[in-house]
Amino acid sequence: MAPPRATPEFVETSLTGLGLLSTPIFNKGTAFTEAERDAFSLHGLLPPQVGDLNQQVARRMKAFHALPDDFSRYTFMRDLQDVNETLFYALITRNVEEMLPVVYTPAVGEGCQRFSEIWRKPRGVFLSYPNRDRIETILKHPRYDGVRCIVVSDGERILGLGDQGAGGMGIPIGKLALYTALAGIHPLSCLPVFLDVGTDNAERIADPLYLGWKHERVRGEEYDRFVDRFVRVVKKRWPHVLLQWEDFAGHNAGRLLDRYRDALPSFNDDIQGTAAVATATVLAAVNVTGVPLREQRFAVLGFGSAGRGIAGLLCSALAQAGLSESEARSRFYAVDKDGLLVDGMDGLRTEQAAFAQPKALVADWHGGDNGIGLLEVVRRVKPTVLIGVSGQPGAFTEDVVRAMAAGVARPAIFPLSNPTSRSEAHPADLLRWTEGRAIVGTGSPFGAVEYEGRQHRIAQTNNSYIFPGMALGILSARAKRVSDAMIMAAAQALAAMSPTVKNSQGALLPPLDTLREVSISVALAVGREAAAEGLAAVRGEAFEQALRANIWEPVYLPYKRRK
Repeated sequence: MAPPRATPEFVETSLTGLGLLSTPIFNKGTAFTEAERDAFSLHGLLPPQVGDLNQQVARRMKAFHALPDDFSRYTFMRDLQDVNETLFYALITRNVEEMLPVVYTPAVGEGCQRFSEIWRKPRGVFLSYPNRDRIETILKHPRYDGVRCIVVSDGERILGLGDQGAGGMGIPIGKLALYTALAGIHPLSCLPVFLDVGTDNAERIADPLYLGWKHERVRGEEYDRFVDRFVRVVKKRWPHVLLQWEDFAGHNAGRLLDRYRDALPSFNDDIQGTAAVATATVLAAVNVTGVPLREQRFAVLGFGSAGRGIAGLLCSALAQAGLSESEARSRFYAVDKDGLLVDGMDGLRTEQAAFAQPKALVADWHGGDNGIGLLEVVRRVKPTVLIGVSGQPGAFTEDVVRAMAAGVARPAIFPLSNPTSRSEAHPADLLRWTEGRAIVGTGSPFGAVEYEGRQHRIAQTNNSYIFPGMALGILSARAKRVSDAMIMAAAQALAAMSPTVKNSQGALLPPLDTLREVSISVALAVGREAAAEGLAAVRGEAFEQALRANIWEPVYLPYKRRK
């Protein structure tokens, strides 16, 4: 079932009756016309009143608003996606700011935790370790012929919630829903994949309703062989497919990306998407503070895959601003579970060691049982930017924030951990502890905060500003690889759309209801950079035409019955 290259003039199908109504991508529900009901044997299966998409959106929004909480609304939207995809995407695209926290973060976190409880209909592909010899057979089915992009997870590091086993499938489903809603990539192009290698979450194993493979996680060589088999089958089945790695634990995320980024065009959103949106937000904050990028000092709490990705891309931005690589790295003070990263620490990975501070520099700094803590770093360094990707709620304490505010006129503070329950701080506290001087961006959505009579809009520094447009640009350019420069191009395209470019008092990031326009700008920047590096099969005007043709709109079309 191959997706169209552009929104066609009509839909042609041989499905009729319940078969048509049960196929989410084709179902129009009450919007089937009288003539279509005749042609497709739908009379009696639908109420007699013929409606339209606008009426359906109004009806579903009324039901949506009547629900008691975001988890109920998340479940409602997941069910709708499995019944009528056009209506599902129409609801999102017409109500982005309201829908985004429900169909993705933060509500998707609870959706993953309770995935087995709410599972109803198949969506995506579960590849379990016991079925490792069936991967090729599973993926060769004709229903997958039109796949052009895959989001894959093994569920070990879901947001800040840790190992959720098979419940992690909620993340690929949610990510790809945003590919379509925010960048217009056709739903039939998108395949969520979950690699079920077991779980070390005892609560999931003990749950009689748990749907995943009840086994401790497979690790080491067995795990690597399983992932390698998956990638080889994918490459054989779809030689040019975009492969996005999602929510793999730190010990796997970076190495899997490095191993396979030349095999297929692929990126890891936790590493590169987070880095791009954080870099764009920092560039926007520079417009507010007036302090040049090359003079910024960064403290990063949490130095797993996300922290390393952010530091790496910001280092590249500092190098573009004129610093040497060593000077750029010296501006970063990375604090992880054992405190500030310092040369010679036990257990440092190679990519972490590159950001470790010299022992001599910190010889007289005060440390505790867990090394040199964040408060000591802030007091000593006086960072201009504080970034949190630790998953530790409340880690930006009042003492830390007040110490930062004492050394910097306009401290930029970004608690980026998801979901909301894992945020390092609440914006209201950050503004109160800094007398309203903090520039705040958060990973989870927070409402505007009033401080001393002034409304402060809180920028949601969410990867949804980046990854849908990244995907659209990569697919439209037929890029053979996703380079670091393409990630930087995405960050700079987003930064260029910041309201702070024209008004230093503006919001850091564009409004969420402009995300489709943002995605197109990001896609154009990514595709053009791919062409400049010789990585694009489609360039120039042909690329821009392909990009426009790849944008699907959630509208109902006339139907014709295939004989």
